[in-house]
Amino acid sequence: PQVTLTARELEVLELVAAGCSNAETAARLHLSETTVKTHLNRIQARLGLRNRVEVAVWAWEHGLVR
Repeated sequence: PQVTLTARELEVLELVAAGCSNAETAARLHLSETTVKTHLNRIQARLGLRNRVEVAVWAWEHGLVR
């Protein structure tokens, strides 16, 4: 089954994969760090990943970042 991420989750995913911290991601997207962590947890759960490193690798492997 194909996993669908929300537009905001994709924004968070792209910034995390580009190496941004939660604080940097929050600042760029005008969110709280808690909200960024929530999005990251949902991304990990939906994609079956364990940590932000796996999230970044997944994004690179799927061509979401260059």
